[in-house]
Amino acid sequence: MDSYGGPCFQDVSAEPRRWQHRQWWADRGFAVVTVDNRGTPYVSPAFTHAVYRGFSEVTLDDQVAALHALGERHPDLDLGRVGIRGWSYGGYLSAMAVLRRPDVFHAAAAGAAPTDFRHYDTAYTERYLGLPQDDPEVYERDSLIPDAPHLSRPLLLITGLADDNVHPSHTLRLSQALTDAGRPHQLLALPGVTHMTPNGTKEKLMALELEFFRRELA
Repeated sequence: MDSYGGPCFQDVSAEPRRWQHRQWWADRGFAVVTVDNRGTPYVSPAFTHAVYRGFSEVTLDDQVAALHALGERHPDLDLGRVGIRGWSYGGYLSAMAVLRRPDVFHAAAAGAAPTDFRHYDTAYTERYLGLPQDDPEVYERDSLIPDAPHLSRPLLLITGLADDNVHPSHTLRLSQALTDAGRPHQLLALPGVTHMTPNGTKEKLMALELEFFRRELA
């Protein structure tokens, strides 16, 4: 699975550039599934507003439901070997997928993931989740840090150390929580790389992810 899943961006679009990297994965033998869950734009107001006061549950439930629906329609999909990858909100979705639904997702590569929205851009976050002092339970529910002790699947965490959008502390805090809980994982920290990964670096990252998924989903 290769989805963004967050507000303000629709993945499934008739724009050829959206599919070039996904076609690269398909050319290497993967069935690539991309899903716009509730909370993404251009369907209806109710569809978009479904993540108000909570990102995690709606996002993950819809991705799982879509995967199962596709599995019923396409029995050649191997639902016993499901990898998930993503960047930014898609990285959040990917890490959350193996932390909370290891019965569905068997390995994840999570890049630049905002692991705790209490430490993310307030102009973005408070638009959807409200103020943390008013709704602390919302922020706690959407944080991935408390989930660290439950990791039972392979997880590759990636962060650019020059990322001024999703600060690398998001990934490092999750890695620390996983280490404290004794949960094995991989961490790839990229010096000089910002949130907008340059094409040359992106291609090298995809090659590393390919090796990771081929090994962990074999």
